[in-house]
Amino acid sequence: MASQGLPLYLATFLTGLLECIGFAGVLFGWTSLLFVFKAENYFLESCEEDCSLWSNGTGPSDLKVQDEKFSLIFTLASFMNNFMTFPTGYIFDRFKTTVARLIAIFFYTCATFIIAFISKKTAVLLFLAMPMLAVGGILFLITNLQIGNLFGKHRSTIITLYNGAFDSSSAVFLIIKLLYEQGVSLRSSFIFMSVCSVWHVGRTFLLMPKGHIPYPLPPNYSYGLCSRFGARKKGNKAAEHETKELQSKECLPPKEENSGPEQEQQQQQQQQQQHSFRRCVLSRRFILHVMWLSIIQLWHYLFIGTLNSLLTKLSSGDKVKVSAYTNAFAITQFFGVLCAPWNGLLMDRLKQKYQKAAKKTGSSSEAVALCSMVPSLALTSLLSLGFTLCASIPVMQLQYATFILQVVSRSFLYGCNAAFLTLAFPSEHFGKLFGLVMALSAIVSLLQFPLFKVSPESNVVYVSMGLAIFLTLVHPFLVYRECRAEKTKSSVDA
Repeated sequence: MASQGLPLYLATFLTGLLECIGFAGVLFGWTSLLFVFKAENYFLESCEEDCSLWSNGTGPSDLKVQDEKFSLIFTLASFMNNFMTFPTGYIFDRFKTTVARLIAIFFYTCATFIIAFISKKTAVLLFLAMPMLAVGGILFLITNLQIGNLFGKHRSTIITLYNGAFDSSSAVFLIIKLLYEQGVSLRSSFIFMSVCSVWHVGRTFLLMPKGHIPYPLPPNYSYGLCSRFGARKKGNKAAEHETKELQSKECLPPKEENSGPEQEQQQQQQQQQQHSFRRCVLSRRFILHVMWLSIIQLWHYLFIGTLNSLLTKLSSGDKVKVSAYTNAFAITQFFGVLCAPWNGLLMDRLKQKYQKAAKKTGSSSEAVALCSMVPSLALTSLLSLGFTLCASIPVMQLQYATFILQVVSRSFLYGCNAAFLTLAFPSEHFGKLFGLVMALSAIVSLLQFPLFKVSPESNVVYVSMGLAIFLTLVHPFLVYRECRAEKTKSSVDA
């Protein structure tokens, strides 16, 4: 990391962290916002004013319809949050950072304006606004993940930190809920969020590159404000060529770096074939990773979408308890930004350890990266299993432990997902692979609405989800076997 660019890199990193924590993942503060929507009587036409708004599925029919409509909105929004990452990932890869961020700002601003001016009669517009908010937020995250490339050996830590910030941004809706209880209207809060788009635009042109941030990072790399003053444009062109050379060298095993030009050309052609987008998608590691993410994510979405109904049932309709536990859940969500970096630190430390061992055995950098992912993948599955177990026990006080396990496992989940895709596959396919993984997992997430009909009244959902999450341990186990096979092969060749 060049010392000359350090202030710019730090400014990009800190403002990116603020953007992720303040805007990117606000959708998952849905439980807090739902409290406000119910207080505003959205989707509640025929119920009388003295009717309780906090009924569960056994209440009046119009209240049950209200819960189902809100559940459907969250299902569609969370589906779009994942599914649209594939086309938006393609846009990011094809049209680069500036275009992708301007699209994100457009969706986000439109969504916040719509929510600001929605009323009880026009509540149906939430079916449009919440998915738009989700798409804008995930595009903010995708364009910010590349900032990890600026910090070399701390790359995984930065990636997981940003994913943790994405989780923590759900606390924004808690702030809106608390302000609403103090007399600040929902309209005022969302107009303020809309005005913040000016800041997003400024950051796009001053602190982000037009294209992509390369990895490995070449010397004298500049972007944003520096590039627009013409400081090092020529240097950046040379840097792009140097980056391609560094990437091709990084893919080669250490003992083959000094081979002849013909052999190097053949190796590069073979690696281009091996690292094609189609081969990446059809690989076993990619398919298993999609299954791993989809199952765990489905449970997280189902839990968030049904939490209000679950708390209502456990508290016997006590609105004060429901509000208190909703606040507690949102507060624990905020600490996702503190949980996620520990996962990144674990991966970075393991990667450095395996790199030292790889110098002795001649193992490839790809095998080293995969080895560093195994403990994190397994730990995420085990945390999610514990989270499912706690949620299945119908004790109100135990839900505090459930909230803690939920935020830790969720911050690990998305940090692992992004880090695995960056380490296990070529960087030029990251946007498309990230989008495809999220799109495929989005299809699975649609199951949360039919499961809402069953949960939380039946233990069948908890048992089936617990069993499915237990089976996700197959993914880290097979990745471990793949690493062992690579190490054995390298030692035999040596």
